[in-house]
Amino acid sequence: MGSIAEPLHVDPFSEQNREEDAGAVFVLESKGTWWHAGFHLTTAIVGPTILTLPYAFRGLGWGLGFLCLTTMGLVTFYSYYLMSKVLDHCEKAGRRHIRFRELAADVLGSGWMFYFVIVIQAAINTGVGIGAILLGGECLQIMYSNLFPNGSLKLYEFIAMVTAVMIVLSQLPTFHSLRHINLVSLFLSLGYTFLVVGACIHAGTSKHPPPRDYSLEASESARVFNAFTSISIIAAIFGNGILPEIQATLAPPATGKMVKGLLMCYTVIFVTFYSAAVAGYWVFGNESSSNILKSLMPDEGPSLAPTWVLGLAVIFVLLQLFAIGLVYSQVAYEIMEKKSADVNQGLFSKRNLIPRIILRSLYMIFCGFMAAMLPFFGDINGVVGAIGFIPLDFILPMLLYNMTYKPPRSSLMYWINISIIIVFTGAGIMGAFSSIRKLILDAYKFKLFSSDVVD
Repeated sequence: MGSIAEPLHVDPFSEQNREEDAGAVFVLESKGTWWHAGFHLTTAIVGPTILTLPYAFRGLGWGLGFLCLTTMGLVTFYSYYLMSKVLDHCEKAGRRHIRFRELAADVLGSGWMFYFVIVIQAAINTGVGIGAILLGGECLQIMYSNLFPNGSLKLYEFIAMVTAVMIVLSQLPTFHSLRHINLVSLFLSLGYTFLVVGACIHAGTSKHPPPRDYSLEASESARVFNAFTSISIIAAIFGNGILPEIQATLAPPATGKMVKGLLMCYTVIFVTFYSAAVAGYWVFGNESSSNILKSLMPDEGPSLAPTWVLGLAVIFVLLQLFAIGLVYSQVAYEIMEKKSADVNQGLFSKRNLIPRIILRSLYMIFCGFMAAMLPFFGDINGVVGAIGFIPLDFILPMLLYNMTYKPPRSSLMYWINISIIIVFTGAGIMGAFSSIRKLILDAYKFKLFSSDVVD
C-alpha cells in the first residue's frame, strides 16, 4: 500500500460550520455505538427485496446464482469497508465527513461530484420511500382480500393508510432515534425469512409439490440478457447508498466502529440471503415469482403453506417496511432541515418543531401520492437502482480509496479496485438497459391509480 495522500486544500467542512448546520446537529447527531450502526445498516440492506432472490436465480441457475450472490456479498463488504477506511482517514486528518456528497467532493476535489451524488442519493432514497409505501399498501391489500374476498377497498386506500402511519413515524427527529426501531427491524427480517423458508420447505415436501424445472432459456441471447438482469437485481439488493450518513451517527471517534457494524450486518445477510434464495428456487425453480410470497399464495388454488404462516410473514414484511422508509428518508430530512431549522433553538422548540412537522409530512404525502399514482413503480425503481446503487456502492468507494490512500499502480489492491470499477460500470449499463427494456415491455399494463401492482 502506498503513502497516505496529504490534504491539498483547506477543509471547507470545518467543525465551526458543522456546529451551525442544523441538518448535521439535529438529524445526523453523533451519539451512536457500533451496534446501533449495525442495526441501521441491516435495515438499509436486508429488506423484503430478499424475497426476489429466487427470481434472480431463474436467470442464472444454481451454479452461477451461488457465484453471483457470493461475489456481490464479498464485493459490497469490501466496498463498504474501503469507504469506512476513507471516512476514518478523513476524521483522523480533522475532516470528519457525515454526508456522502461532502466526502466525494472533498476527496475527488470536484464541485460537480457534490451535485452528482446528491441527485443520485435523492433519486434512490425517494424511490425507496415510494416503493416501501407501495409495498406496504400491497401487504395490507393482501391481508384484506383474504379476510374480505369481496371487499370494496382499493389499493390506493391502503397506500393512504400506510402514508398516514409514515407521517406520524417521520416525526422521530434524528437518525439516532431510529436505533430501537431498527433493532426490531433486524429481528423482523430474520422472522419473515425463517417463515418463508419454512413455508417453502412445507410446499416442497408436500404430497403434491410444485413442478420443478431449473433449466435456463433455450436461446443463448435470452440466457445472456436474463443473466445480466439477475445480476442487476442482486446488485441492487445489496446496495444502500447511505453508508457515510450511517457512520455519521457514531459517537466520535468513529474509527474502527463501522467495521464491527458491517460484520453484524453481513452475519444477518449471510443467514437471510442464502436461505431465502435456496429455499425459494429449490421449490419453484424457473417458475419463481418476483416475490416468493406470491408463488406461495397463487391466484388460483389454495395456498401452498399454512395461512397463518404466510399471514404472519406478510405482517412482518409490512412492519419492517416502515423502518426502511424511515431510514432512507433521513437524507431528505437533513437536506431540508439544514435550511429550515435554527441550530440555536432547541430541537423541540416551536421554531423548529412546526417546520419539521410540515416539511416531513409533505415529503411523506408526496411519496404516498406517487405510490398510489404509479403502482408500476417497481419497474421505474429498477432503472433507479441500476443507475444509482452501482455508482454509489460499487464504483465511488474504490475510486475514493485509490484517491485517498494512493496505492502504487503496481499493487494488487490498485488493480482489484480498478477491475471492480470497470466490471460494475458495465453491469450498471447492462442493468439500466435491461430495466428500461422491462419498463417498455410492461408499458401496456400501466394504469394510473390502478388497484393492481405490476409484477
